[in-house]
Amino acid sequence: MTETTTSLTRSQTAPVGEPGAVVRSEPAPLAQRDPASSGATTVLTGWGANLRVPCAYTQPETVSEVRARVDPAGTIARGLGRSYGDPAINAHRRVIGLTKLDRYVAFDEATGTLTCEAGVSLARIIQDFAPRGWFPMITPGTKYVTVGGCIANDIHGKAHHAQGCFSACVDQMTVLLASGEVVVASRTEHEDLFWGTFGGMGLLGIVLTATLRLRRIETTYFRQKAVKAKDLESMLQALEQYDHEYTYSVASLDVLAKGDSLGRGALSLGEHARLDELPPELAKDPLRIVGDPKIRLPVDMPEFSMNPLSIRIVNAAIQYIQSRDTPIKHYDAFFYPLDIAADWNRIYGRRGFTQYQFVVPFEDGLRHMRKILTAIFSSGQVPPLNVLKRFGKESGGILSFPREGLTFAIDFPVRADTPALCRSLDELVLDAGGRIYLGKDSFVEPAMFEKMYPAVHRFREIKAKYDPNNVFTSELGRRVGLVPD
Repeated sequence: MTETTTSLTRSQTAPVGEPGAVVRSEPAPLAQRDPASSGATTVLTGWGANLRVPCAYTQPETVSEVRARVDPAGTIARGLGRSYGDPAINAHRRVIGLTKLDRYVAFDEATGTLTCEAGVSLARIIQDFAPRGWFPMITPGTKYVTVGGCIANDIHGKAHHAQGCFSACVDQMTVLLASGEVVVASRTEHEDLFWGTFGGMGLLGIVLTATLRLRRIETTYFRQKAVKAKDLESMLQALEQYDHEYTYSVASLDVLAKGDSLGRGALSLGEHARLDELPPELAKDPLRIVGDPKIRLPVDMPEFSMNPLSIRIVNAAIQYIQSRDTPIKHYDAFFYPLDIAADWNRIYGRRGFTQYQFVVPFEDGLRHMRKILTAIFSSGQVPPLNVLKRFGKESGGILSFPREGLTFAIDFPVRADTPALCRSLDELVLDAGGRIYLGKDSFVEPAMFEKMYPAVHRFREIKAKYDPNNVFTSELGRRVGLVPD
């Protein structure tokens, strides 16, 4: 495997003694850790901004600094803070920000295999490797996520039915354990730690580096097709039909459609465009990339801005755009439409929002989806942003969210009755044999979580093996009962 050049790194490739060169190290005694830099008290929140807590936040730049700042009284790692709920916040305890661990270690140009530190973002990978003809294999709906965050959530995108979760493209990782030891985890070495870390929300250890495979591309454009559906049954039929023909698919539903029209919406389908499929003006720069967003929301929007009229207007605009989209679309608009505005989460106001995402099995899926969507769209708390997709087979991640079935996600501005609404929806999802996504959730309770994730007992066994003293903990871990309160 060839080393990356310095022009592709934040400063330089990982020096000798850092994770690219040393994948095992002797543990440091806990009493010797956490020297002068204890972390300033900083109020942190998830992307949904519905819970704000003071944390001892620190941003180390080397593995030795990360090890030194692990606090035995409670520590969690944090990337760019794009998990919606509370997995990367830790009230009055340590939060280790990894965004300064953002170096590349090695890259194989022949295979597209990249080894990098966990703080490298997908945005940075695209910026550095798309012009060379490589793109992330699996990507969620924002590029502003770190590789470590993608692993912790075992993220998915528009192509789960065809490509699976992020775990499908990761060959191995190095993990800092509570003991201070750094170990390699892969499908053949420490495999229980490997699969427990995918979807494990950072509660088993701190991912330091990962080796992942990128996708070879000819262009950074997608050819796409738009399909309109008149109701839920038609939409689900279209999803099933086209998922056999297209790699990428996602639907947006009309939140104002009820009764016989429930589920009406637009389905967007796509494939990576070949060079010979681009019109001449785009073929001049087939691997074009874009920079960071220039639009920012400087303040939280007032709550009254999310009113029936504004929802109706935005809902109509989304449906119009989705159903009349262009045949060729740039990756930034295709994958990351919300990245056009930094801090777009502020549109929901000071109290923030939660994204409710669930999956239910295909079996009797139409009936269950109709029942759950009716409850959502009749709740009086419905903004227009939503997505409907199909999932393929489960990954090996012990607590990974996707399973074969139908998944729907929608944002709820947090109001006094939002927790009760989410918990009532939890009952409907459980009745359908489904589960909710921990990376998006803010309100699920321990008993419900355990029913939705029966493999949690296996996760606890792995936790007891690698972190018996519960050094790694978070607000989410305590809330759902994965670690002691």
